Amino acid sequence: MRIRPTEPEKMLGLADPGFYKELLDHMSDGVYFVDRERRILYWNEGAFRLTGYKPEEIVGKRCQDDILCHVDSTGNQLCRSGCPLSASIEDGELHQASVFLRHKRGRRVPVNVRVQPIRDVDGSVTGAIEIFSDDSAQHEARRKTKALERMAFLDHLTQLPNRRFLEMSIRTALAEFEVHKDPFGVLLIDLDRFKGINDSFGHSCGDRALQEAAKTLTGLMRPTDIVGRWGGDEFLAIAGNVDKQILAGLAARCKILVEQTYIPSNDVRSIALSISVGAALVRPGETAEQLIQRADERMYQSRGNRRGGLTD
Repeated sequence: MRIRPTEPEKMLGLADPGFYKELLDHMSDGVYFVDRERRILYWNEGAFRLTGYKPEEIVGKRCQDDILCHVDSTGNQLCRSGCPLSASIEDGELHQASVFLRHKRGRRVPVNVRVQPIRDVDGSVTGAIEIFSDDSAQHEARRKTKALERMAFLDHLTQLPNRRFLEMSIRTALAEFEVHKDPFGVLLIDLDRFKGINDSFGHSCGDRALQEAAKTLTGLMRPTDIVGRWGGDEFLAIAGNVDKQILAGLAARCKILVEQTYIPSNDVRSIALSISVGAALVRPGETAEQLIQRADERMYQSRGNRRGGLTD
């Protein structure tokens, strides 16, 4: 990474440091710069949001001060051994790692880090830039998958929770709703034309359709939501702390993003996927069966509707 602007950049005003600060502060990722001694020179707003530390608490400190206490999955303290920043400064190469930082409030936060050296105009390494992003959803998904597999709650085709686990989760959510009034809703999701995919392209394509739909649904749901395979070509999502508008937004997002998913067939064609979604908010005194039935009715009403369906 070079540090001096070109003439065209100067003409466009891109040489103004304020421009870069504003740009970096609008990133959701954390970004910070260090010099060769790993002294922190810059700390963006994304870094504050992910760690709880404000720039004035961090800038001027050194990585060796171990404020963030980076460790790997084995507990190795990276600021003392195996630091990606040190490696990038020493060898001038890009380094990536999955690590755990310590939030200001004490919890461990899984992050993906990418480190790139900063070079002067003569090519010498003067420091490094680290970009780190929250890996909580992905880490939690991997953790849940391993736990589900141990407890026979995993659907092995899609690697999602199976119906048994979903039924238990709904009962738990209903019990919490009765006691604490914590609102939740469900999305019943049906993969459209699934029988036609199996009949026209073979069961291997049908399996891939289910697998790719499952990956898409997992990626677009919130970390606290549960999405699993309800059976056959149906999925079920359980979303906590939602109202009608939020649940409708999740239903619409599911439809839109799955419709952008394609799988290859056994010939040259690609198969476009689509789903029907029915959404239902829990009601006082309602059973799990009644809740699912309402979502099922809305799912069939929603066919052809781009935004899915929602109960009153």
